[in-house]
Order: sequence, then structure tokens, then C-alpha cells
Amino acid sequence: MDGRGLRAGAVLVAAMVAAAGGASGGEVTAGLTGRVSPQVALTTYPSDSAFREVFGSSSIDSALDARFLFRAEGDRWRFDVDYQLIGVYGDRLEFTRELPPELRILFPHLPDDRTRLFDLTYVFTDSGKSAALQRLDRLAVGFASDHAVVKFGRQAITWGNGLIYNVMDIFNPFDPAAVDKEFKTGDDMLYGQYLLSGGNDVQGVMVFRRDPITEDLEADQSSLAFKYHHMASASEYDALVAQHYGDPLLGGGMNLNVGGAVWRGDATVSFGEDETVASLVTSLSYSWIWGSKNVSGVAEYFYNGFGQSDGCYSPDCLAENPELLKRIARGELFNLGQHYLALSAMIELNPLFLLTPNAFVNVADPSALVQLVFQNDLRENLLLWSAIHLPIGSSGTEFGGAATEIPELFLSAGPSASIQLVWYW
Repeated sequence: MDGRGLRAGAVLVAAMVAAAGGASGGEVTAGLTGRVSPQVALTTYPSDSAFREVFGSSSIDSALDARFLFRAEGDRWRFDVDYQLIGVYGDRLEFTRELPPELRILFPHLPDDRTRLFDLTYVFTDSGKSAALQRLDRLAVGFASDHAVVKFGRQAITWGNGLIYNVMDIFNPFDPAAVDKEFKTGDDMLYGQYLLSGGNDVQGVMVFRRDPITEDLEADQSSLAFKYHHMASASEYDALVAQHYGDPLLGGGMNLNVGGAVWRGDATVSFGEDETVASLVTSLSYSWIWGSKNVSGVAEYFYNGFGQSDGCYSPDCLAENPELLKRIARGELFNLGQHYLALSAMIELNPLFLLTPNAFVNVADPSALVQLVFQNDLRENLLLWSAIHLPIGSSGTEFGGAATEIPELFLSAGPSASIQLVWYW
């Protein structure tokens, strides 16, 4: 996307607002809001880390993300435009630029729209330790009647009942260890929802994608999915049917009360050309008062059917599992193994300060990532996130560091910390 693309986008937005006014008798409500978010991260590297030869004992990375959200609504029409201006400066930026394609799967560089229907990202500069880019993360028009909703354009959708891992959320799910989960990355899609009686509904989505090599729009790179949601008196159920990157996919999920707790779960089965792979996630969440503090806890088990069953995460071993690497490259999976247990508890130390300890455990290695997340409401419209990340595990495990082709050298990282300020306007 270049300057002409931005001007064309502005003309398109103006035309959509005018169309909404005509369709709704001339009355349109519109608003512009946004957020500005600077962040800094420090990562350390142990003595046996391959990264130590690149960064030394530590690396520092920073970014500034300014997001502008424009919304316009008529009687039944709605238009959403999210513009992002992103600046990045850091050691990892320079490192990932020089990586071969096979390693960029695990260490991505900058966001791009190479496989999306519309190219709405433009990189101003990308050299040395700095980069700057602009992109449209939302550009969608929607129409709503009494029982139906239809939206087309760049938008985001979330399906599934997983709280930390999510096997049914196949469209740009969040990294389980991500701190900022406010905005999912948008995709170019046609979305529809039909409301049934009793709170039930049917949703359908067609995600358009291009081949990463030819950049041609291809059916085997796109997705077509339908989900039925049923509400009962004390429970909810989901059924999923999809064609995802050329593979049929079936899924089901539930959400029900068990005493004072909530039991959630999803399972999917992917029918590939060479094998059929099942994955599932199930969790139990509960809220209570501990020493006058409100606490919300969750324990979740995740079975990654595409993960490594033998615990070998070296480049040679991973190369023998292309289905796993495809899903990591597409941003669908973030873990290399098969069996995981996640524990999380959000503790309200006071109404303006939250502490959330998390543990993501590969139970087969065993190894883990322990995380402490702090959320502090400094004042109205000003939020501070900070986090400490502690990988635990011996060399050769997932969180201790995967082996490399060089003996006694691993793709490992030590303790890290991050801080992010978010100002809403």
C-alpha cells in the first residue's frame, strides 16, 4: 500500500459514510478514537544460547504502535476502519531480517499482507535496527437486519471456548503468552450471522488468501467455515464444519456450569491428505475471594495433535513435521509439543492494580514458561502493563531451548521483562 492506496482508502471511507447516510435517511453517527502504545522488552541469553553469539548477553527491543479507530453507523449499516502507524527499533529486528525462510517461521520479521486478498500494508523503511510501517488492520462494511448480519472486508473473528489455548479459533489466534490481547490481527473475509430463536445462531465465514509464492488467489489457501451455537438453560454448545487451507475440519465445543465453576472444552479433527489429526482443549475456571482479594483462576489442558510426539525440537526433527511448521508459519499454533497444562490466576490487589501469575507447562519435556503480568490503571485512559517471563527447563526442551546442528548450542533465551504503556483517546 502506497500513498495512492491511502488516498483511495480515504475516498472509499467517505463514499461508505455517504452511502450509509442515504440508506438511513441521511442520519449517520461517526466517531474517531484510538490508542497510542509504546513498549520496551529486555531479553537475556544463557551461555549455551546460539543467540548469545548474535546479541551478546541480552537484547533490547522497542516499538510504538499508534492505532486510529474510525466508526460510522447508519440505520442498518456500519463501517469500521483501523489505521496503524508502527515504529520498531531493536536488536531482533536486524536479526530476523537476515534469517533464512525456514527460520523466519519461528522468528517472524514485520507484519505483511503477502497472503491476504488486499495489500493494505506499506513499509516506509526497514534497515539496520529500525523500521516504520503503516497498515489498515480493519476495513469493513456491515449490514444488519432484525435476524441477520453480513460484513465484508478486513475484520477479526474469534471462535471457541479455550481461555488460553484455542483449537477452534483458527483465524489469527493470540499467542497464549501474549500480554496485550486487545486487538486480533484482521483478515480479509466475508462474514455472516443468522440469529435463531432461543439465543441460538449460525455463523459463516469465507477468508480469502493468496498463495505465498505465486500471490494468486487460491481456494486451497483460503478458508470456508460454518459454526452453529446452541444455548441451553445452563450450558452452551458449538459445532464447526470447515474447509481450511484445503483440509476438511470438524469441531465441537461446550461451556457448562459445574457447581460454582465453569467447564469449557473444544475438540477438532483435521482430515489431511496423509493423516487425520485430532486436537482438544479443556479447562475449569473458578472465581473466589482470598484474603479480601477477588481472584479468578483457570486450569487448562491442551492436546496439540500436530506437535512433536518424541520431544525432539531440533531443526532436523521439525523439518520432518511440515504440518506443524505450516501452522506455526500461519500463526495458528505457537507450541512445538503435544501435551500442555496452563495455570492462571488474576488477583485484584486493588481496583486499579491486577496481578496475574501464569504457567505454561510442556508436561512431556518437562519444561515451562512462568509469567508474572502486572496491570496498573494509572489514571483515566492510561494503562500500564508490565511482565516478567521465566523459562524453565533443561537444554533441548521446548522452553529450555531447542537443539541446533552445533553440539552444546541451543535456541534458548533466559529471563525477560517487558513494559507497555497504553493511552486511549
